[in-house]
Amino acid sequence: MEFDLIELIRRRTAQSRDDVRLGIGDDAAVLAPPPGQELAVAIDTMVEGVHYPPGTAPADIGWKALAVNLSDLAAMGASPAWALLALTLPRPDPEFIEGFAEGFAQLAQPYRLALIGGDTTRGPMTISVAVHGFVSPGKALLRSGARVGDAVLVTGTLGDAAAGLQLLQRGGRIDENDARQVFLLERLNRPTPRLSTGMALRERATSCIDVSDGLLADLGHICVASGVAAEIDAVLLPLSPALHDVFDDTAARDFALSGGDDYELCFTVPAARVAEVQADLARLGCGATRIGRIVEGSGVRVRDVDGQWLETAGQGWDHFAA
Repeated sequence: MEFDLIELIRRRTAQSRDDVRLGIGDDAAVLAPPPGQELAVAIDTMVEGVHYPPGTAPADIGWKALAVNLSDLAAMGASPAWALLALTLPRPDPEFIEGFAEGFAQLAQPYRLALIGGDTTRGPMTISVAVHGFVSPGKALLRSGARVGDAVLVTGTLGDAAAGLQLLQRGGRIDENDARQVFLLERLNRPTPRLSTGMALRERATSCIDVSDGLLADLGHICVASGVAAEIDAVLLPLSPALHDVFDDTAARDFALSGGDDYELCFTVPAARVAEVQADLARLGCGATRIGRIVEGSGVRVRDVDGQWLETAGQGWDHFAA
């Protein structure tokens, strides 16, 4: 049965690449990285009930399992190439695998990302994906380059995924006739990795990170790595119309600051280049909003519409917080 499941995954996710000399079916994959490129590698694990609610559609789980990893490559400015999948299932479930592989393939195929191997085993539902991408030597985006005077920007809108999760936790299901609720759930289940944006930011952004644990937490990582502080204007946070309509202003702001699971990019650029960068990203169909600045000091502070510093309720997701 295990090998039947592996074959099902292999058949559904098949992708031909010249740099894959040997993929699924042997003890290890054999790969040929292109000359003159550095390899960016990332891995993430998803656990049922932690990273996605029980009852999530298998295709959405497959999509998200890959998307959260591709988002890490986007934050590095890397182009995706290969993936490994380790899948732990409580029982053999061809129907789940069919749906999972469908969602995984829907995201992988536009990027010509090849699934080159992995593992299947029995146990509590757990999914680990490792991705590999290419970046020119010395051109990877890092967290450590932010400088005092830089502007802080984010792609897309913030807080939607956390709002979608709140709707599920509050009511148990989404009203499929309410386009706003459907949009928020879609943002939770099928995040868009900003790969083209990350590649466009190479040699432009001074630092970059993807917003997985919440804006405050992830921008905080940039501040620590760069030895600086950040000031954010809450009134500038990009919020979707759906978020505005479904939740009040305070809840929407808190989702945007601390909710996580957005997988947008937060990055810094010299203030003089903001307009140029925004125009270029708009042409890519993504866009970016200036939300603050890098200053001397440490940590992240948020200013309200009246210019007062906010007491923020949370600093983002921490797996091991009490």
